Amino acid sequence: MSLFNAYMSLSGVTDATVTRGERLAHHTTLHVGGPVGLWIVAHGYTGLARVVTVLDRERVPWVVLGRGSNVLAADKGFEGAIITLDDEFARLSVGDDGTVTAGAGLLLSKLVNEAMRHGLSGLEPCVGIPGTVGGAVSMDAGTRHEWIGKRVHDVVTYRPGEGMRRYDGGEIEWGYRRCTLPADEIILETTFTLLPAEKAAIAADMDARLRRRRQSQPVGKPSCGSVFVNPGTSSVGMLVEGCGLKGLVKGGAQVSTTHANFIVNNGGATAADVVSLMGTVHDAVLERYKVDLRPEVKLVGFGA
Repeated sequence: MSLFNAYMSLSGVTDATVTRGERLAHHTTLHVGGPVGLWIVAHGYTGLARVVTVLDRERVPWVVLGRGSNVLAADKGFEGAIITLDDEFARLSVGDDGTVTAGAGLLLSKLVNEAMRHGLSGLEPCVGIPGTVGGAVSMDAGTRHEWIGKRVHDVVTYRPGEGMRRYDGGEIEWGYRRCTLPADEIILETTFTLLPAEKAAIAADMDARLRRRRQSQPVGKPSCGSVFVNPGTSSVGMLVEGCGLKGLVKGGAQVSTTHANFIVNNGGATAADVVSLMGTVHDAVLERYKVDLRPEVKLVGFGA
């Protein structure tokens, strides 16, 4: 692996910005994480293709990151490259047929609000969810019962070494916090099929959902969202509460007193603090309920 060679090769790329030593704590909603070897912002398709080609040639591991809302980054950082999508990948267009096309780098909140502004319904379950459109599609974001995949018409991806691919929404299997889009392809844009509705009704639905989120989730503190995937019909929050771990503290991290499937940063938390709490919660739930919790949060820089 040669980070230096990759950095030198990409320094002259006009459609991407490359920097070194950026701290992941500045780019994750939990506000933890050490330095990354290369921080790369791809401004367009040509730049992205060039970036991936160089990184693969130099055998530099890379990860695409949205707004870091479901990411736990290691304290030691990541000895590879983080790619984030902007500009050309943050565009949005609304068709006359009820379709909305959004770039993977667009904030999910902008997509949801723009759909409401045009009187288009179907994305209300995503209101209040942080992150980008690409991240939301890849993990089929939404509530426990309503997912964004239901509204996907098609997805355009980039497959390294081959180019762009288009998937019809019906070709993709959607499920709770998962979809079958290839993990080695980068989502570029998604088109959604929405339904016409009164703006006032959409806005009222969104407001009600936001109120419920604020009442049931620790909105005011840094977190990475839900830490574990709800197993079947069980609620992780209720399982953790049943183990008496709600409010448990490790260093600057705490199992939220609002929702026990969230770990919050009370100030100065490290990734090690969060991992320790995750381990305690996992083992306690396994021992008491025989449920093997699966992480929902994505880990970056661990074991590398």
